[in-house]
Amino acid sequence: MKRKSYPSDVTDPQWSILEPLLPRLRRGRRGRPPKTDLREVVNALFYHTREGGSWRALPHDFPPWKTVYNYFRAWTYDGTWQKILDALRPQVRRQAEREPTPSAAAIDSQSVKSAEGGQACGTDGGKKVRGRKRHILVDTLGMLIAVVVTAANVDDAQAAQELFAQVRGRDFPRLQVVFADNKYHNYALYGWLWRHRRPYDLKVVSRQEGQQGFAPLPVRWVVERTFAWQGRYRRLSKDYEHLPESSEAVVKIAAIHHMLQRLRPKPATHSQRFRFKDHRPKQAK
Repeated sequence: MKRKSYPSDVTDPQWSILEPLLPRLRRGRRGRPPKTDLREVVNALFYHTREGGSWRALPHDFPPWKTVYNYFRAWTYDGTWQKILDALRPQVRRQAEREPTPSAAAIDSQSVKSAEGGQACGTDGGKKVRGRKRHILVDTLGMLIAVVVTAANVDDAQAAQELFAQVRGRDFPRLQVVFADNKYHNYALYGWLWRHRRPYDLKVVSRQEGQQGFAPLPVRWVVERTFAWQGRYRRLSKDYEHLPESSEAVVKIAAIHHMLQRLRPKPATHSQRFRFKDHRPKQAK
């Protein structure tokens, strides 16, 4: 890599983890070897998610924006992002001295404004937000398990059925308890879990009566922290995507980037930004 690095670029240790998980490049016509540098494509996708901006506004030292976008679409439709998530999550858990698969999880949603409309948009009447709603399921470390993006007017309990449908029992044999808020206290959801043989104990955690001010709720605060992590990525400040599938992919890319930072953190750099020296003339006594 001859260019100057961006803060969102993957380091060599991070790339050694990520590279084996990516699909191999196919040869072009007449058996020509591929010319695209996959690492630069990944760096461009992380930059786009972290810093925001349109596809056409990608810096010119990355591969052409159309090439990067084509990889984004291809890896969205072939399930590459989810495969990478499922491969990195056990590594993060082992590093934290946890079992590879969780025994408990937390579920919640977040309504965000949409920038230019697109498919599946609505209005969340409770939060007065016109756009889409992100439904996520995370483990007790806050690592993403599954995500579903719907219109903002879709009920949380209804979207939870689609979210739980992505969690296969053979992949999460220890998962028994899912913590949620009052929005998921829904008998239709309970019936769906029973009919589809999902042995999850859906525990609704609420604020205590008379409680005032902020107080973290047991386990449920983990999913709120995950939304805070996702808020660091400017591409997620609003929903800029035309398709809900693309919105889900952006959430997964942000989660993958965060997991890589957890597995192989970059060396901390000391910043002088917050140092302040008062240059004002001293007043005479």
